[in-house]
Amino acid sequence: MRPRDEDAWDYFEVPEGIDYEEAIVRAYLVEDSTFAEKAMEIQNRIKELPSYGLNIGKGVLTFKNISEANWAEAWKKYYKPTHIGKHIVIKPSWEEYNPKPDDIVVEMDPGMAFGTGTHETTIMCLELLEKYVKVGYTVIDVGCGSGILSILAAKLGAKKVIAIDKDEVAVRVARQNVERNDLSSIIEVIKTDKLQNIDVKADIIVANIIADVVIDLSHEVPFYLNPEGIFIASGIIMDRRSSVIEALEKNGFDVLEEADKGEWVAITSVQAPINI
Repeated sequence: MRPRDEDAWDYFEVPEGIDYEEAIVRAYLVEDSTFAEKAMEIQNRIKELPSYGLNIGKGVLTFKNISEANWAEAWKKYYKPTHIGKHIVIKPSWEEYNPKPDDIVVEMDPGMAFGTGTHETTIMCLELLEKYVKVGYTVIDVGCGSGILSILAAKLGAKKVIAIDKDEVAVRVARQNVERNDLSSIIEVIKTDKLQNIDVKADIIVANIIADVVIDLSHEVPFYLNPEGIFIASGIIMDRRSSVIEALEKNGFDVLEEADKGEWVAITSVQAPINI
């Protein structure tokens, strides 16, 4: 059997107890000279799934031509300045907005990276950062996507922010948004996986990813936090809440608070003091 390649597939979590009769996976591919090769690779990988104990059903691969303008640009007309928390305003770079004196304006063009500020998980992280970031803090943003959380942390007064993502597109988009907000002197965007190759300690680490990755990170995060540092974890579906809390407590964290929006949970925890 071909060994599993963790970088070859991305994945998401399906709530427990749901039984789908049919699953449809859609992907958008550029129709260039590599298209046929990519299509063949996808078909071959689908054929491999039964070796992992998965029933692929029909396993049918179909294609449809879609004009790039239909999905790359059309969504922008629905992306408007959004007020979040007490003072946060997420402003698309192409929209006009007259800020009020106490507004904290984050200018964004998310491109193909996650993080417009409209998803429940992102909103909770933004609200929690507004609550916990203090002037002079160091913040690490794991899975930074568009850079939206890192930019807010810097605008809230963080002296240093490390934005991390393993996706090349996200890294490029995040760097562009950092420059767009004139924060290149504070925010460093790094292409790496999780906390690999990071040599600083933070007062806050925020990770808006998924439960499995948060659980995995809970083992590493304590080594990258200052004493009594805060870990904000989001992207957690309700069904995985208890698993994440169990992992956090096992790795020396006390839960400070939980927030929820829709089907999602965000958990803020702090390193428990060591009793000598």
